[in-house]
Amino acid sequence: MRKLFLAFAFLLVAPQVHAEGIGERPGWVVIETEHSYKGLVESLTKAVKANKMGLVNRASASTGAARQKITIPGNQVVGVYRNDYARRMLEASLAAGIEAPIRYYLTENADGTSTLSYRTPSAVFEPYFDEGGEALKSLASELDEVFATIADQAANGG
Repeated sequence: MRKLFLAFAFLLVAPQVHAEGIGERPGWVVIETEHSYKGLVESLTKAVKANKMGLVNRASASTGAARQKITIPGNQVVGVYRNDYARRMLEASLAAGIEAPIRYYLTENADGTSTLSYRTPSAVFEPYFDEGGEALKSLASELDEVFATIADQAANGG
Protein backbone atom coordinates (compact mmCIF):
# COMPACT_ATOMS: atom_id res chain seq x y z
CA MET A 1 0.00 0.00 0.00
CA ARG A 2 2.83 2.37 0.86
CA LYS A 3 4.45 1.78 -2.56
CA LEU A 4 1.15 2.54 -4.26
CA PHE A 5 0.84 5.79 -2.29
CA LEU A 6 4.40 6.83 -3.22
CA ALA A 7 3.77 6.06 -6.89
CA PHE A 8 0.59 8.16 -6.82
CA ALA A 9 2.38 11.02 -5.04
CA PHE A 10 5.10 10.96 -7.71
CA LEU A 11 2.50 11.23 -10.46
CA LEU A 12 1.08 14.33 -8.82
CA VAL A 13 4.50 15.97 -8.46
CA ALA A 14 5.98 15.01 -11.87
CA PRO A 15 4.02 17.57 -13.94
CA GLN A 16 5.08 20.32 -11.53
CA VAL A 17 8.74 19.47 -12.05
CA HIS A 18 8.34 19.91 -15.81
CA ALA A 19 6.49 23.20 -15.38
CA GLU A 20 9.55 24.92 -13.93
CA GLY A 21 11.45 24.69 -17.21
CA ILE A 22 15.17 24.89 -17.85
CA GLY A 23 15.93 28.08 -15.93
CA GLU A 24 19.13 30.10 -16.02
CA ARG A 25 22.38 28.16 -15.94
CA PRO A 26 25.98 29.31 -16.29
CA GLY A 27 27.17 28.97 -19.88
CA TRP A 28 23.68 28.31 -21.23
CA VAL A 29 21.47 30.35 -23.54
CA VAL A 30 17.76 29.74 -22.92
CA ILE A 31 15.28 31.28 -25.37
CA GLU A 32 11.54 31.12 -24.74
CA THR A 33 9.84 31.09 -28.14
CA GLU A 34 6.30 31.49 -29.41
CA HIS A 35 6.74 28.44 -31.65
CA SER A 36 4.92 25.21 -31.04
CA TYR A 37 7.32 22.35 -30.32
CA LYS A 38 6.91 20.98 -33.84
CA GLY A 39 7.34 24.47 -35.27
CA LEU A 40 10.59 24.98 -33.37
CA VAL A 41 11.94 21.63 -34.57
CA GLU A 42 11.23 22.69 -38.17
CA SER A 43 12.60 26.21 -37.67
CA LEU A 44 15.83 24.96 -36.10
CA THR A 45 16.33 22.44 -38.90
CA LYS A 46 16.02 25.24 -41.49
CA ALA A 47 18.32 27.58 -39.54
CA VAL A 48 21.05 24.94 -39.22
CA LYS A 49 20.95 24.32 -42.97
CA ALA A 50 20.84 28.05 -43.79
CA ASN A 51 24.04 28.54 -41.79
CA LYS A 52 25.83 25.72 -43.63
CA MET A 53 26.09 23.51 -40.58
CA GLY A 54 25.18 19.84 -40.41
CA LEU A 55 22.38 18.47 -38.27
CA VAL A 56 24.03 15.14 -37.49
CA ASN A 57 21.86 13.55 -34.81
CA ARG A 58 18.60 13.80 -32.89
CA ALA A 59 17.58 12.16 -29.64
CA SER A 60 14.02 12.54 -28.40
CA ALA A 61 12.66 11.21 -25.13
CA SER A 62 9.15 12.16 -26.24
CA THR A 63 9.46 10.18 -29.48
CA GLY A 64 10.75 7.17 -27.57
CA ALA A 65 7.95 7.47 -25.04
CA ALA A 66 5.35 7.72 -27.82
CA ARG A 67 6.59 4.42 -29.25
CA GLN A 68 5.71 2.90 -25.88
CA LYS A 69 2.28 4.57 -25.91
CA ILE A 70 3.34 7.11 -23.27
CA THR A 71 2.80 10.83 -23.78
CA ILE A 72 5.29 13.34 -22.37
CA PRO A 73 5.98 16.93 -23.44
CA GLY A 74 8.10 17.34 -26.57
CA ASN A 75 11.79 17.00 -25.85
CA GLN A 76 14.65 16.72 -28.33
CA VAL A 77 18.42 17.09 -28.38
CA VAL A 78 19.86 18.05 -31.77
CA GLY A 79 23.57 17.68 -32.57
CA VAL A 80 25.10 20.28 -34.90
CA TYR A 81 28.49 19.83 -36.51
CA ARG A 82 30.71 20.78 -39.43
CA ASN A 83 33.87 18.90 -40.31
CA ASP A 84 36.15 21.90 -40.91
CA TYR A 85 35.38 23.18 -37.40
CA ALA A 86 35.91 19.68 -36.01
CA ARG A 87 39.34 19.41 -37.62
CA ARG A 88 40.40 22.76 -36.14
CA MET A 89 39.13 21.66 -32.73
CA LEU A 90 41.07 18.40 -32.89
CA GLU A 91 44.26 20.18 -33.94
CA ALA A 92 43.96 22.29 -30.80
CA SER A 93 42.80 19.57 -28.38
CA LEU A 94 42.19 15.92 -29.10
CA ALA A 95 40.34 15.57 -25.77
CA ALA A 96 37.84 18.28 -26.79
CA GLY A 97 36.62 15.92 -29.52
CA ILE A 98 34.34 14.23 -26.97
CA GLU A 99 32.18 17.38 -27.03
CA ALA A 100 31.27 17.17 -30.73
CA PRO A 101 28.63 17.63 -31.90
CA ILE A 102 27.50 20.66 -29.94
CA ARG A 103 23.84 20.34 -29.05
CA TYR A 104 20.64 22.33 -28.97
CA TYR A 105 17.88 21.28 -26.58
CA LEU A 106 14.25 21.81 -27.59
CA THR A 107 11.51 21.47 -24.98
CA GLU A 108 7.75 21.83 -25.15
CA ASN A 109 6.12 24.10 -22.58
CA ALA A 110 2.78 23.51 -20.87
CA ASP A 111 1.23 26.50 -22.69
CA GLY A 112 1.98 25.05 -26.14
CA THR A 113 5.06 27.18 -26.78
CA SER A 114 8.60 25.84 -26.79
CA THR A 115 12.05 26.65 -25.47
CA LEU A 116 15.36 26.48 -27.32
CA SER A 117 18.42 26.01 -25.10
CA TYR A 118 22.08 25.33 -25.64
CA ARG A 119 25.43 25.55 -23.95
CA THR A 120 27.63 28.06 -25.72
CA PRO A 121 30.61 26.56 -27.52
CA SER A 122 32.87 28.62 -25.23
CA ALA A 123 31.27 26.96 -22.20
CA VAL A 124 31.48 23.52 -23.83
CA PHE A 125 35.18 23.86 -24.68
CA GLU A 126 36.28 25.81 -21.58
CA PRO A 127 37.63 22.72 -19.77
CA TYR A 128 40.07 22.24 -22.67
CA PHE A 129 41.33 25.83 -23.01
CA ASP A 130 44.58 25.20 -21.12
CA GLU A 131 45.41 22.37 -23.51
CA GLY A 132 43.96 23.94 -26.67
CA GLY A 133 45.27 27.44 -26.11
CA GLU A 134 44.36 30.41 -28.24
CA ALA A 135 43.43 28.24 -31.22
CA LEU A 136 40.62 26.55 -29.28
CA LYS A 137 39.50 29.80 -27.62
CA SER A 138 39.31 31.48 -31.02
CA LEU A 139 37.35 28.58 -32.51
CA ALA A 140 34.93 28.57 -29.57
CA SER A 141 34.35 32.31 -29.97
CA GLU A 142 33.70 31.87 -33.69
CA LEU A 143 31.26 29.05 -32.97
CA ASP A 144 29.53 31.15 -30.30
CA GLU A 145 28.52 33.54 -33.09
CA VAL A 146 27.41 30.73 -35.42
CA PHE A 147 25.30 29.05 -32.73
CA ALA A 148 23.79 32.37 -31.61
CA THR A 149 22.82 33.16 -35.21
CA ILE A 150 21.21 29.75 -35.67
CA ALA A 151 19.33 30.09 -32.37
CA ASP A 152 18.11 33.59 -33.23
CA GLN A 153 16.89 32.49 -36.65
CA ALA A 154 15.19 29.41 -35.22
CA ALA A 155 13.52 31.29 -32.37
CA ASN A 156 12.32 34.09 -34.62
CA GLY A 157 11.15 31.89 -37.45
CA GLY A 158 13.93 33.04 -39.78
